[in-house]
Amino acid sequence: MATQKPKTPENPVAPPGTGSDDAVVLERRTQRTQPPQMFQVVLLNDDFTPMEFVVHVIQEYFSKDRETATQIMLKIHLEGKGICGVYSRDVASTKVDQVSQAARQSGHPLQCLSEPVE
Repeated sequence: MATQKPKTPENPVAPPGTGSDDAVVLERRTQRTQPPQMFQVVLLNDDFTPMEFVVHVIQEYFSKDRETATQIMLKIHLEGKGICGVYSRDVASTKVDQVSQAARQSGHPLQCLSEPVE
């Protein structure tokens, strides 16, 4: 009802400057957010996928020029794997799916995976 007085809380907080020992002082703390963890997209070597197809995939899905794509392809061929790019988790996962789908449609067993950057 509108004629009743509002109830006062059981433990009222004393206004600042009244000398009460129950006063609370809050400190402002700056929050620092961590950057998202990055993932590297890696292509693995196999004996069946043509080198030209690997170069095409690197150019198409990782936006590399022909010379850079060829260098990455040679690294994959000689060392067994090569890093094509570093992305956030969602983008890296999408790249892996796109490359895997393109390889399957072309009938190649090219393997692509993403792993966290250390």
